[in-house]
Amino acid sequence: MALLECVPNFSEGRNPEVIRQIADSIERADGVFLLDVDPGKATNRTVMTFAGPPEAVVEAAFQAIKTAAALIDMAGHQGEHPRMGATDVCPLIPIEGLSMEEAAAWARRLGERVGRELNIPVFLYEHAASAPERRNLATIRSGEYEGLAAKLKDPSWVPDFGPAEFNQRSGATVIGARDFLAAYNVNLNTTSSRRANAVAFDVREQGRILREGNPITKNTASPRYP
Repeated sequence: MALLECVPNFSEGRNPEVIRQIADSIERADGVFLLDVDPGKATNRTVMTFAGPPEAVVEAAFQAIKTAAALIDMAGHQGEHPRMGATDVCPLIPIEGLSMEEAAAWARRLGERVGRELNIPVFLYEHAASAPERRNLATIRSGEYEGLAAKLKDPSWVPDFGPAEFNQRSGATVIGARDFLAAYNVNLNTTSSRRANAVAFDVREQGRILREGNPITKNTASPRYP
């Protein structure tokens, strides 16, 4: 039996009713198991994890994206995590009986439906990316929601699916296929945001530019995924 996992990130972490309704839309899909709901108040973002047969998972993902679009207004969104849409990013991860190429095909199928039925600009990333320069999530999300209107006017940033027009309410969504990710937080023994930002710049993949003479010979791998 083929199993696919989905880990969408929604731009709402403070309103429990909105979070509940999005989770309910996932649980209504036959054969899908909602494994985790992880809201964050500071980030104003909730990560949900669910798994099941590919077709059921993609249906649940679409319904969740549709529900988020109806309930979340990005025009007033604020949070500490980079974001560009009500459903900011929606990765698919093959678990069993499914290749990465097949997972990417499901991601494209989902992206096409989201763009066509919900009129949300969709960018594909990682193994589903339409071009090498679009593989990296941080690259796609640069400028965030606030810079999206201008970005969509750039011919090099025509979305893979959906209109090349700014959706003020829902923003844009990034959909793709990727490997498993182990995410973690690090607590620093300081209240200095300057020092915390310095550490983040050093370890993030899209962080500080290395200059000649730096003792570090290569950038440290970091979670470019959500």
